Amino acid sequence: MAETADVVVVGGGVIGTAIAWRAAAAGLEVVLVDPACGDAASLVAAGMLAPVSEALFGEGALLRVNLLAVGRFGSFAAELEEVTCQQVGVRREGTMAIAYDPGDYAALIRLTAFRRSAGLDAEELDGRACRQLEGFLTPDVHGGVLFAGDWSVDNRRYTAALRAAAVAAGVRFVRDRVSQVLVHDGRATGVRLADGGETGPDVSAGAVVVAAGCWSGALAGLPDTLRAAIRPVKGQLLRLRHPAGMAPVISHTIRATVRGADVYLVPRADGEVIVGATQEERGPDRTVTAGAVHDLLHDAMSVLPVTSELILAETCAGLRPGTPDNGPVVGGTGVDGLLLATGHYRNGILMSPVTADAIVAHLTGQRPAAEWDPFTPGRFLPELAPQESTAEGAR
Repeated sequence: MAETADVVVVGGGVIGTAIAWRAAAAGLEVVLVDPACGDAASLVAAGMLAPVSEALFGEGALLRVNLLAVGRFGSFAAELEEVTCQQVGVRREGTMAIAYDPGDYAALIRLTAFRRSAGLDAEELDGRACRQLEGFLTPDVHGGVLFAGDWSVDNRRYTAALRAAAVAAGVRFVRDRVSQVLVHDGRATGVRLADGGETGPDVSAGAVVVAAGCWSGALAGLPDTLRAAIRPVKGQLLRLRHPAGMAPVISHTIRATVRGADVYLVPRADGEVIVGATQEERGPDRTVTAGAVHDLLHDAMSVLPVTSELILAETCAGLRPGTPDNGPVVGGTGVDGLLLATGHYRNGILMSPVTADAIVAHLTGQRPAAEWDPFTPGRFLPELAPQESTAEGAR
């Protein structure tokens, strides 16, 4: 018998798995297809939930959806932990943005003024106040800002818990690659599997959700302009570990600017510290380079010299799904029954709960939150009619 479902989700990272879980919890029969069960970009992340410290000039709409996301994350994570009996490592200490020299500090204060003008909480700190909060910071730190509204989560624990919740909700996992979205008479009818699957080459479904991260643009069957809008952006990061008996060296997420170069350090409850991350336009390259490791360690040790005493446990590289305007692409595609949920760039972990909410709203005939209006696929489809098609009737 061929595989059939109400909904087939393409992609098993945090976005796709969150969608699959919430869709199954809403009563839909869900198949999730991914060749590696999500062991890709979702595992190569720092897990920062940072709408405040990442707010930039000209990205007001993105800030609004990020604030929606952090407001949803707590209840979503609590339900996830309750369903799975697994801790996902949410931390609420906030982010300290650190400036290494006067030039870095001037740039930070300009950004802080903008963030305050948007109503965001920001507490300016001189160098001494920074070191009172984080005693291992170098005395050379010029000053900083505390953003109490930022959180973090252990991305690997979170990813594992999402997968467990999806399994418990009845989601069926197919370990294969989707080569094509199947469209008949203007409507998505399922997907074609690259390796054929155990039950046949196709999975038939009333709705298809493409959530394959940077690989979303490689799928035949999507409108060409949407495929062209998604690109991979390489990011390299390091996972450090405290030696046995060593007390934690930081308690806040630290975002530092060192002579114009950005680096962040994110603590974990289990003693790990994540150091990242590069942003490289190198296509689908996932190699770890000596230069990136050197630069990340150099900048981290410039602001937190004790970093040199930590154990280098892992070096890794992943591919973020980027878009021309740095915004996500979530919603209907102009093809009936075909939805897109990708392009989250730096904020995939943060946006996973609200992206799942938005897609399930489409699947069940409801309207997603208004904050998503600027981020529909229609902005890359000038020919799309004002009323986008959704996957209503997936049941």
